[in-house]
Amino acid sequence: MDMDRLTTRQRDVLDAALALLMEAGDGLTMTGVARRASCSKETLYKWFGDRDGLLTATVQWQASKVRVEPVDPDRLDIAGLTAALTGFAADWLRVVSSQTSIALNRLAIAHAGSDKPGLGAIVLENGRFALARRLKPVLEAGRKKGLLAFDDAEPAFRTFFGLVARDVQTRLLLGDRLKLTEAEIAGDAADATQQFLALYGKGDRKKPEN
Repeated sequence: MDMDRLTTRQRDVLDAALALLMEAGDGLTMTGVARRASCSKETLYKWFGDRDGLLTATVQWQASKVRVEPVDPDRLDIAGLTAALTGFAADWLRVVSSQTSIALNRLAIAHAGSDKPGLGAIVLENGRFALARRLKPVLEAGRKKGLLAFDDAEPAFRTFFGLVARDVQTRLLLGDRLKLTEAEIAGDAADATQQFLALYGKGDRKKPEN
């Protein structure tokens, strides 16, 4: 489902589904979402197909909050590459540290270790894997312009993702009441980007001037 083409009403429904996932977990039903969002079950089935379709769209909606700024491969410079990577990192830290994502990921992990791994697969495909598909073109553009050096974008993405994530998600999933301020998010995102450029960058990697 194309998240950019969602109507305001559809976004409200997905927000309602996220809220219910936090409250009800496995108890999420089409009836419950319809009641919370003040819409009919028929509308939900029309938009999302079934419960798994609704869950998939809900995960996609949450993941879409991690934005990847488009870059022009022919005009990309170190300042633009740095801005794109830093923006991605900051968005990811905001999303993953939200109570919604914590609840969603905990539920997905519980499903992955049970006889109903559906939500785990949905979160993996529409979360981490989808983010990789969206950021890799930026990394490839950086390589094309001679700003980055790597043989395979997947290991490069994993390295960047690891530098951004550190132990934050694990601590949050295990109940650490870690609260990231906007200043901390901005600082961590900038640090992760500079560390990544130190590992994979080529040529002049000085921080762009403000």
